Amino acid sequence: MSLTVGDSVPYFELKDQKGELFKSDTVIGQKPAVVYFYPKDETPGCTAEACSFRDNYEDFKDLGAEVIGISSDSIGSHKRFAQRHRLPFILLADTQKKVQRLFKLPKLLFGLYTKRITFVIDKAGKVVYVHDSLFATSHIKKALLALRKEEE
Repeated sequence: MSLTVGDSVPYFELKDQKGELFKSDTVIGQKPAVVYFYPKDETPGCTAEACSFRDNYEDFKDLGAEVIGISSDSIGSHKRFAQRHRLPFILLADTQKKVQRLFKLPKLLFGLYTKRITFVIDKAGKVVYVHDSLFATSHIKKALLALRKEEE
């Protein structure tokens, strides 16, 4: 079972789409965050999900939140994906599936793919909402609702 509401997000480091090292404590525990795991760059569902996060990115920023997408794809794949779709947020390459294990994600297709799951994390670094759905674009609405609820 994955991390659940009330769990603290563990520290992690991964390279982003620019090849730069991202340290989770620069965001997690500093401000609200939406960490979403997705199966694969350039697939129809994952592209729809990423573009929906892109189209609503200002709403996330207005709530003080950072959006972070994570999959097993390479840095190069993420770079092309981000450029092609003008993605303004962080994409992290979890090629060794280390962060997927930290978040306790279930394995799909013998561990070949990342599960589509979104974690909303508060300013203190605690999970406040988890959305686990195959419907790619539902993640954005649910994440925004959870962040707005946290703001109340």
